[in-house]
Amino acid sequence: MSDKKQAIDPDLVRELAKIISDSGLSEIEVEHGELRLRIARTLTAAAAPVHHVVAAAPVAHAPVAPPPAAGPAPAAEAASHPGAVPSPMVGTAYLSPEPGAPTFIKVGDTVTAGQTLMVVEAMKTFNPIPAPRAGKVTAILVTDAQPVEYGEPLVIIE
Repeated sequence: MSDKKQAIDPDLVRELAKIISDSGLSEIEVEHGELRLRIARTLTAAAAPVHHVVAAAPVAHAPVAPPPAAGPAPAAEAASHPGAVPSPMVGTAYLSPEPGAPTFIKVGDTVTAGQTLMVVEAMKTFNPIPAPRAGKVTAILVTDAQPVEYGEPLVIIE
């Protein structure tokens, strides 16, 4: 009887999917005994949310190596630049107010203090990132729809 597998309760899966939908979470994972259940929601622009269910036996968690950095030196230089504008939150950076619209700024533009440089979406809210000072945009360090971390340099204004 030690080889007995625990069955996945369809009502549990439905309840977890409802929690994801109601709360706006992108995924949820539950472990109980030997049962491990992960449900994730994938959003696309043209389709409704899709729920994926993955069930697996317990596994030993090994440390995951971080992905190789594209260029740690330039990122470090940009972060220490006196004109760097850091992200005030974790989210997704967008360079224009909506898809297909012109970008808020371009390299070479002169901006005024308080002018919107881009927006960062966090928890389904689009937060404008204002210029902290007037100056010339010398670099835009993120691409459209790029995930950003707190404190990550977004733009350099000189």
